[in-house]
Amino acid sequence: MKLTKLLAMGLMALAIPLASHAQSTFRVATGATGGTYLPIGEIIAAALNQPGKLVVSAQAASGSVANVNDVSRGTVESSFAQADIVTWAYQGSMMFDGKPRQTKLRLISNLYPEVIHVMVKKDSGIRSIADLKGKRVSIDVPGSGTLVNALMVLKAYGVKESEIFPEFIKTYQAVDKLQDGEIDAFFFVGGAPAGTITELAASDTKIALLPIDGEPAKHLRELSPYLTPTTLPEGTYPGVATVKTLAVGAQWVTSAAADTEVVYQLTKALFSEPTQRALQAGHPRGKLIRLETATVGAGIPLHPGAEKFYKEVGLMK
Repeated sequence: MKLTKLLAMGLMALAIPLASHAQSTFRVATGATGGTYLPIGEIIAAALNQPGKLVVSAQAASGSVANVNDVSRGTVESSFAQADIVTWAYQGSMMFDGKPRQTKLRLISNLYPEVIHVMVKKDSGIRSIADLKGKRVSIDVPGSGTLVNALMVLKAYGVKESEIFPEFIKTYQAVDKLQDGEIDAFFFVGGAPAGTITELAASDTKIALLPIDGEPAKHLRELSPYLTPTTLPEGTYPGVATVKTLAVGAQWVTSAAADTEVVYQLTKALFSEPTQRALQAGHPRGKLIRLETATVGAGIPLHPGAEKFYKEVGLMK
């Protein structure tokens, strides 16, 4: 069944009963072109949108750090962000140390695991993160979770930012530069398989993923318990061998100020059968957005609307 038909079914089945409210907007800040946040956000928004009642829209954004800041400022109603970034913003720790705690952040749902990718050309001679010293490396743009994780990973392998030639560009730009020989490697944190990287791997540019394992991975997990070991099996990307790396949960967050009934109905709709079918048909990561993992890795309080739904279905007491 085509995705458009599934989404149409979802729209008919998910009439959010907000007649008592004036038409309102519920925006979801996602990520940039070439990542996973944006396509997943577009599927969710299309399935939950209710013209005349509640307009749900996905919008491109810089990434996790910028996204939680925007939710706290009220620039958007909700956003996708990495579990570690969300928790650090709420606690006022790590890169948020010395800044006001973002205590109004609330969780709607955990979504799916995002994988740390470090891409190089297969014939580059680069076999380890430690080999990136002196190399031209894209570590993504300020405001992204990828930039935060990239610097953490480099440090765990004994590589200082000053010991690389960093490029602060998005994934789709990094792909082009790697192909053209203008950079030697790039970091990307997102769901696997990611469309942009699949296209790169299927091109004439043969690529490899660098492993993140052993003592450096252990150190990173001690620093951030939201990082978990994961393995990308051979075939995840065309011609790319099995690699061990780390993953972090992608989460849908909002503000404590968001309307309880709206968030309740959105959460209920997210886990309805039509939306689940649309997610499974629309993106490989969509299959991993499941009710049973909705509260996994929660480092901030649930929004009362989401909590009401999870109690209603018996996920929590």
